[in-house]
Amino acid sequence: MTRKKSGARPARAGRPALAGVSLLAAALAVEFVDELVDGTKGAAFPLIRHDLALSYGQIGLLASVPLLLGSLLELPLGVAAGHGRRQRVAVLAGGVVFIGSLAGAAVAHSFAALLVAFVVFFPASGAFVSLTQSGLMDADPARQEPQMARWNLAGSAGAVAGPFLLIAVLAAGGSWRTAYLALAGCASACWLGVARNRPPPPPVAGSPDDSDHGSAAGRILAALGQPGIIRWLLLLQLSDLLLDVLTGFLAIYLVDVVHATPTEAALGVGVRLVASLAGDVMVVPLLDRTAGLRVLAASAAAASLLYPGFLLVPGLWPKLAVLAGLSIATASWYPVLQARVYGALPGQSGVAVTLTSAAGLAGGAGPLAVGFLAERFGLTWALAGLALTPAFLLIGLRRR
Repeated sequence: MTRKKSGARPARAGRPALAGVSLLAAALAVEFVDELVDGTKGAAFPLIRHDLALSYGQIGLLASVPLLLGSLLELPLGVAAGHGRRQRVAVLAGGVVFIGSLAGAAVAHSFAALLVAFVVFFPASGAFVSLTQSGLMDADPARQEPQMARWNLAGSAGAVAGPFLLIAVLAAGGSWRTAYLALAGCASACWLGVARNRPPPPPVAGSPDDSDHGSAAGRILAALGQPGIIRWLLLLQLSDLLLDVLTGFLAIYLVDVVHATPTEAALGVGVRLVASLAGDVMVVPLLDRTAGLRVLAASAAAASLLYPGFLLVPGLWPKLAVLAGLSIATASWYPVLQARVYGALPGQSGVAVTLTSAAGLAGGAGPLAVGFLAERFGLTWALAGLALTPAFLLIGLRRR
């Protein structure tokens, strides 16, 4: 947990210590574009399903298989990329594939082709985005929770812009394919910004991440033995059920269960993400003053009431009002838990990236389970199971 300290402060108070404003802007732009893609995809799923005649099971596969296979392909990235020039090459190469996968999705005319594009996107995002996050965590280890909150704020801004990008494209006479081409253009601009900035300096020789590649397996096994690391990885994946998994099914839920139009569903995703953005803005100063675990426990308690309320309240607009409260309440979950993963492995951010990817393999079963439960029992009952998430988080936080 990060607390204010007396004495000298790194860089300027309240700002992450990165080498220069342009480098910071480029790093945050990477996360912005990554979440811009995710926000657009969530809002576009009803249109994609209609265009390609997809079933609920195929929607679940599109959400889960890329996460599972992508996490598997991403596993060696954190340890293998290292630091300095090698990491920079990995980031830039990942960015090229990132752009190509978006263009591939735009021209996909079958479920299989779209699935391939989505699968390729995940490891590309791991190289382009996760390694950039790793550098951000290495820059100021004493303030990882506030830094993760700032990173998350940049991502939330991109996620909020995603549905509105889709709405603008549709209003201009385009389609979801046009939106994906626009995303590829945004990613290209972001890649140029990263390419024009020098990477952060490598760590001090002899640090854990600077060891030779032959010891990678040993470092991973040693990391798994660190106190708390498995707990934080499990809670991070569990929390995603009421974060990205819920967002991924939200537009379809609003269309199929609440009987909203596709435009209203896209607006609903926008409300969800705007509220999350507001929560992220609140979390940044809150984590400067308050212990992260205390914030997390309070938000989980609130979510245990708000999520059932979202499912039970009738009507589109009342649901969106409760959803906004839920989105604000859960804003601290990802930055606190991800920072705890990095904090459990000081000086080993690359290993943390690899372990987070490994945990993502198990987390990928979440959307797959929701998709197939919806196929069998209906989407309402499938989403009702996510109501257990806050209770499991509270139980996990009580463990010592």
